[in-house]
Amino acid sequence: MNLTDQQQKFIHTWGTLGTNWGINKTMAQIHALLLISEKPLSTEGMMEVLQISRGNTNMNVRALVEWGLASKEMISGDRKDFYSAKKDIWVIARQIAQQRRKRELEPVINALKELKKETPNDEQHKELLERVNDIEDFSIKVDSMLEKFVKSDENWFYKVLLKLV
Repeated sequence: MNLTDQQQKFIHTWGTLGTNWGINKTMAQIHALLLISEKPLSTEGMMEVLQISRGNTNMNVRALVEWGLASKEMISGDRKDFYSAKKDIWVIARQIAQQRRKRELEPVINALKELKKETPNDEQHKELLERVNDIEDFSIKVDSMLEKFVKSDENWFYKVLLKLV
């Protein structure tokens, strides 16, 4: 598969953006390649185009499947595993939000609840408990918003967004 300059730029840009979403650059680049591919790609094809190792490719493809951003495809007559990406940007955004919520926000909320249980409610810990409560309240509100976003449809999201603007 030969890539045009524009396709290479897209893959590079998506890889850079991916680090902001909590995924590594290679995982995002593989995702970008799958997004712009008309047909499912084998791991060998991804390795060749992106010039990355088999181990790196396999690890990141597995992660994309776990995140729900890619899926394994079977091509009759071929014994290799092929992969394709979900192309609907709305589905992609919701999957990323869901995974970030699960991997980042839920552990923070759980840690704060545990800290509150362990912290004595006395004058020495008053300031700490106030900050922990503030952070927990904020985190729960963000978690609730993300949960609504993940469960919502596209029209609901745009209606809410337009009300804000």
